[in-house]
Amino acid sequence: MTHPKFNFRLARLVFLLWAGVSTASGLSCTKDAAAPQTTAETPAAPETHLVSSTLIGEYSAATLAGRVSEIPIAGALVKYPIRVYRLNYTTLNTDGKAITASGALLVPVTTQALPLLSYQHGTIRPDDEGRAPSYYSQSSEVWSAVSVLASTGYVVSAPDYIGYGASKAQPHPYEHGASLASASLDMLRAAREFAAKEKLTLNQKNFLLGYSEGGYATLALHKLMEEKAAGEFTVTASAPGAGAYHKSAFADYILKSDEPLSFLSTYVWVLDTYNRVYDINRPIPFYVNQPWAAQLQANLYGEVPSHAKELFTAPFRQGILDKTDQQMLTAFRANDIYDWQPKAPLALFHGTADDYVPFFNSQDAYNAMKARGATQVQLRPIPGGNHFSSAATYTLQAFAFISQYY
Repeated sequence: MTHPKFNFRLARLVFLLWAGVSTASGLSCTKDAAAPQTTAETPAAPETHLVSSTLIGEYSAATLAGRVSEIPIAGALVKYPIRVYRLNYTTLNTDGKAITASGALLVPVTTQALPLLSYQHGTIRPDDEGRAPSYYSQSSEVWSAVSVLASTGYVVSAPDYIGYGASKAQPHPYEHGASLASASLDMLRAAREFAAKEKLTLNQKNFLLGYSEGGYATLALHKLMEEKAAGEFTVTASAPGAGAYHKSAFADYILKSDEPLSFLSTYVWVLDTYNRVYDINRPIPFYVNQPWAAQLQANLYGEVPSHAKELFTAPFRQGILDKTDQQMLTAFRANDIYDWQPKAPLALFHGTADDYVPFFNSQDAYNAMKARGATQVQLRPIPGGNHFSSAATYTLQAFAFISQYY
């Protein structure tokens, strides 16, 4: 059944909202008086995940519309006020040890039974961690478009991931599929525990959305839910966008390239994560030529050259391309999430001109899933879209896709 609140006008609003998020400094946002920052502590038992919940504030329909005041139809489209909570919950770090993580929970103010929607955010640099969902800042992805989505009738679970919010003392395991998925799943578990505690009624539907790193996290979460948590959750529909799902092929693409690549500073972060998480523990100069190796040792997120052959050492490139570097190749394969058989409806959105996360990541996933017999997977190209220009279209079309199953 089509969601009654999702029509062409809402689709257009979402499109414009996302465009507004990309240029958030131009928006004038008004916030209701926040509720007192009281924290309701829930003792953590072995079978529970929720540690604590804090009400950040309650926001009226008028306030949500005011965040997009430049769009005249906004006031007519927002349905429910929302309450926003910061949840702290228990999850496992990459070393298997329990830690406290956090996220935002956006709850429409209504007595109706509503579905859960897990929203996985895109890349956040550690020096900009205030954009993580649990801070609910004006610069975060959840402030505008996702808040409007919640107000139409979704309880939105937005994990910070490990490395932000309550777990900011930990390094973020960038593009590590297992921990992105488990942190997101444990946030969903905490959201359900919170709903039971607060007597909020959830139905049994669960939707998944996310773009860029969030797209990768969304597909990893979908896989984990169907393969390991099917007794707890059923994925109703999933719509990841522009994720780097085929890590092994992506490595070859980068290290063979003679063209300038704008994302190499983030790829260094990926390598650093795998080097640490999989106990490879090589020094940065093994991967990166000087003088950038020394600079990255001081600041991992600094500027680097745009040509892979200038940045990365010849021995490292040769080991990957010749398939002799078994340690790193094993790490890449462990994070390949393109080749499995999803059961729930899945739409893979991707700009065909994406030069940040190339389109072949979604094409390879679609081909592999169809070959395994998946019957409800779709490839949804965004013609001519690059990684950034496609975000608005992704939001429009992904919301429309999941609304079919509301």
